[in-house]
Amino acid sequence: MPIFKIKKPRTIFFIYWFLLSYILAALIWWFIALIQQNSIMTDYKLQQITPRQLNYQQGYNNIEKEKKRKTTQFIGEGITFLILIIAGAVIVFRAVRRQFRQSQQEHNFMMAITHELKTPIAVTKLNLETLQKHKLEEAQQKKLIANTIQEASRMNDLCNNMLLASQIESGGYLLVHEQLNFSDIVNKCIHDFIIRYPERKIDSSIDPSVLVSGDMLLLQMAVNNLLYNAIKYSSKNTTVFISLKSKGDKILLSVKDEGKGIADDEKQKIFLKYYRVGNLHTKEAKGTGLGLYLTKNIVQQHNGSINVVNNTPQGSIFEISI
Repeated sequence: MPIFKIKKPRTIFFIYWFLLSYILAALIWWFIALIQQNSIMTDYKLQQITPRQLNYQQGYNNIEKEKKRKTTQFIGEGITFLILIIAGAVIVFRAVRRQFRQSQQEHNFMMAITHELKTPIAVTKLNLETLQKHKLEEAQQKKLIANTIQEASRMNDLCNNMLLASQIESGGYLLVHEQLNFSDIVNKCIHDFIIRYPERKIDSSIDPSVLVSGDMLLLQMAVNNLLYNAIKYSSKNTTVFISLKSKGDKILLSVKDEGKGIADDEKQKIFLKYYRVGNLHTKEAKGTGLGLYLTKNIVQQHNGSINVVNNTPQGSIFEISI
């Protein structure tokens, strides 16, 4: 299967370059043939007149002028066709390459989705079967139940991201604008993550009663995605820090982690749909490449912006300004 997927685009691109080379060669041959034909016709016309004829010089000049005019015409037509062919070739090449990239991203996405769904389902099933077959101590029961709830919450977040991505692209989601207490939304998200990940340290600095006009579900999802990313891409012995500040007419939300960080050339790409940073650390982490894509869309729909900068001494800081 991998061999087929590698050969198929190579074959298509080989055919593409072969056809393009053939078209360019045909254009050059056409140009040379016309120039030669023009020279032959000029020589033939010159043979039809003799120096003894009246107005010989004028006839000679007219024939030479016609030759130059046709040569100029052929050069202009050749350049025009060449520009059109090259422009069309570039457009087609980019479209095909973009299509292959999208197909590969969708393939990777389906693989990630399959893994992301199978894992929580398998863990939940195993935990429930353990609770059903064995009489466990209360502490063990609570641990299994907490783990089951955590996996179910992760699967719920995944389904919400998939549904929202589909609705945003189809224009089926209607943004609800209402006056919200953003501080309460952020605090609730932090509380949920502390319960889901009790082993992780999450510090926060939240200004009270920060008001915003927007959609509560989308804003909550954006905060959850950033918190989940910070936890996912940093080790368990590090701290995740989230802050919410109100400065004038702007709301500033930042989520800091102490993970591996993001290379400068990847900082804009990570907000693309399905995109995941291509290093070993990221590939080992769970994810589908939808979280940051949705977060950026949500922030933009609330007339805001999002960017990522380096944390000190290591890690990343995601900053939202609304």
